Amino acid sequence: MELNDRPIGTAAIWMIGAIVSFSAMAIAGREAGLSLDTFEIMTYRSAVGLVIVVVALTATGSWRQVRRDRLGLHLIRNAAHFTGQNLWFFAVTLIPLAQVFALEFTSPLWVLMLSPLLLGERLTRPRVLAAALGFIGILIVARPSPETLNAGVLAAGASAIFFALTIIFTKRLTRHEPIASILLWLTLLQLAMGLAISGWDGAISIPNAVTALWLLVIGCAGLAAHFCMTKALSIAPATVVVPIDFARLPAIAVAGMLIYGEALNLWILLGAAVIFCANYINILDAAGRLRAHSEQGRSA
Repeated sequence: MELNDRPIGTAAIWMIGAIVSFSAMAIAGREAGLSLDTFEIMTYRSAVGLVIVVVALTATGSWRQVRRDRLGLHLIRNAAHFTGQNLWFFAVTLIPLAQVFALEFTSPLWVLMLSPLLLGERLTRPRVLAAALGFIGILIVARPSPETLNAGVLAAGASAIFFALTIIFTKRLTRHEPIASILLWLTLLQLAMGLAISGWDGAISIPNAVTALWLLVIGCAGLAAHFCMTKALSIAPATVVVPIDFARLPAIAVAGMLIYGEALNLWILLGAAVIFCANYINILDAAGRLRAHSEQGRSA
């Protein structure tokens, strides 16, 4: 199908929604982190998400799509996402928001490195080049040294690996599970994990009115961000959507400067540009292989 300006423009509008939602979640996470730990934030976020998903399933009559035959894989997927999201919320309280986002953008590169082990996919030369470029980008963003390497940088970098595992296990689930089932188990299992870890000492902090508002933003923005991105990818290919998604970095950099007085760091922007190039090489390789496979199928 040949793209024209209209679907690209529509996809761009959905991606603007995703950018605003991701940025709102980062800012709300930093504000909520002033009075709650990351496990408590995840507990309340999952509770908000569960209410929204239950209402949506009930309103659309989609409960029949919820399945229980792959709970083990759901548990593994959500343990990875729970860990990655906790590390991400921890990172946004310690380092500049732009640095968190730049390191988060390495998730697709970790996917291509882990896919041969977990999905049996072949590691092509373009993928190796993309991974090498991505690693260079990580070094530029993190600039590892005793002065620059800290818990926030390590947490943000580690969160990208766990997000990559989440993507891989989600890909395996989507072969058999409807999105409604995935979303319900996501919110339900992560709520259970949050309650178990944040309440291990018998005490979970009750948010005040202001923090409760930030938690509501986190819960709604998290679901909205992924919904907007999914809609954009359903309208336009990844080669169009991903460059728009990278606008998140300058957007959050400006937000961090205006709200928190964070300096615009050229090293972070340069490293992010290298990471973007690495991701785009991977996308073009995947698009080329898909096109070749499609043409081979038509000629068969």
